[in-house]
Amino acid sequence: MAKKKKEPAESWRIWVDTERRVVSFHEVPGGQLLEFYSRELFQSCIDRYTAQRYRYQ
Repeated sequence: MAKKKKEPAESWRIWVDTERRVVSFHEVPGGQLLEFYSRELFQSCIDRYTAQRYRYQ
């Protein structure tokens, strides 16, 4: 029986610049990459940055 290829895990990425208080959905200079493999954790993180009044780009 042939081995089934493992699908890569779905992930969500954001880059966070705490000095400028910006969350970006694409790579930005000076931004810290955060990568999530759970949609629930990703959404929770987005909610926290929204509560802290970060802006999104």
